[in-house]
Amino acid sequence: MNENTNLIGRDREKKLLTKIFNSQKSEFTAVYGRRRVGKTFLVREFFNEKIVFQAAGLSNSTTKEQLKNFYLSLQRYDCGINQTPDDWLEAFNLLANYLGKLKVERKVVFLDELPWMDTPNSGFISALEHFWNGWASARKDIVLIVSGSATSWMMNNLILNYGGLYGRLTQKIFLEPFDLNETDVFLKSKGIYLSKYELVECYMIMGGIPYYLEFMDRSLSLAQNINRMIFNPNGDLYREFETVYSSLFKNKELYVKTVEILSRKAKGLTRNEIIEASGIKSGNALTTVLSDLEYCGFIKKYNILKSQKNAIYQLTDFFTIFHFRFIEKSSFYNLQYWTDIQRSSEFYVWAGCTFEMLVMKNIDKIKRKLGISGVKTEVYSWRSKISDPGAQIDLVIDRNDNTVNLCEIKFSESEFLISKQYDKNLRNKISAFISETKTKKSVQLTFITTYGLKRNEYSSVAQNEVVMDDLFG
Repeated sequence: MNENTNLIGRDREKKLLTKIFNSQKSEFTAVYGRRRVGKTFLVREFFNEKIVFQAAGLSNSTTKEQLKNFYLSLQRYDCGINQTPDDWLEAFNLLANYLGKLKVERKVVFLDELPWMDTPNSGFISALEHFWNGWASARKDIVLIVSGSATSWMMNNLILNYGGLYGRLTQKIFLEPFDLNETDVFLKSKGIYLSKYELVECYMIMGGIPYYLEFMDRSLSLAQNINRMIFNPNGDLYREFETVYSSLFKNKELYVKTVEILSRKAKGLTRNEIIEASGIKSGNALTTVLSDLEYCGFIKKYNILKSQKNAIYQLTDFFTIFHFRFIEKSSFYNLQYWTDIQRSSEFYVWAGCTFEMLVMKNIDKIKRKLGISGVKTEVYSWRSKISDPGAQIDLVIDRNDNTVNLCEIKFSESEFLISKQYDKNLRNKISAFISETKTKKSVQLTFITTYGLKRNEYSSVAQNEVVMDDLFG
């Protein structure tokens, strides 16, 4: 099968989908990930005319409406079907009869927004189980692709399902946002050429979400695009935060409250700190919220010095961070908000914190730059419990080759200058880390910056440097 040239990046996913299509057995694949990340586009563009049936669930609709929509979708492929099914068992039986009549070698079926089809007490899951277990899996020609943005539903009902669908998925694809390099390629395909610095700024706002990048206008500067898309009440992304969270979570208030609390602490909070700051009670409800947000890619769980008990939950969805930092505070009376705030203290505080998160998303490229791609590592953050003044390491790369990289992450518009006082603070951090962790490994201070370190009498404290360009791979 030829890979579609309209798909930018997604090399791993294209190889896997090719393997699935060329398989000698029926395949059941779940494609999941954050809303707007391009799941539907990936499947449609890759398989294109190979899809023999596709249907998408309807948002906030009844079982009757879902069944009517499924029937109308099926009727477009088989005009002989002339009656709406009474339930999902009948609906999938109609689909099986239609597929059984086709003479093509591989039959690609795409069910999009699957969570929306599963309305309360509809019997959808059991019917899907019966369709796959009782019919499709016994054949060799069915390629069933299901997708959904409600990642928590996908995880609980398909990927981690212990009922009739347990172990039935043959493949799963978690579709992540574009990385920096893919973002660059995508924008260039639209005739938009940004410097590496502008690409980093763009990524720290939109997080490599293709849907957001699609709205960029090549005739405008980056700042003008942000003003137009996000800070104008008529802009394409002005209400995006509300749209995303409302569409993903039925009881969005608890989810929004949690990410709002996490947005106040860039380096993240422990579970107990979230409870204390939010007033949310500890229990299954909070566990579900944290799990759902993690599954959907909005937050990430980091261990503190390899301790699961003291794990930190960090808000890592760039657009959500941007919403709480700027969009929520902005006024529609100022349509030049982002232009005006550029290079202000508020801008630099945001950029510094968000650049740290961008670095954390590119650990593989950091390791490549350090020449340790093949070395097994553990990654965590570290906070001193006793040091005065307090000491914290942004990123610790604990290596199996008897070495630890203590990483300092700094965003700046030029080479970063280490002052006499900062040099003293750095040495205090290193000393505190060695003393409190009792590590016997060699400790190397690593600086990760936009443009590198400015050479002076203190710059030699860093044994390794990684710069912005390295994050593009």
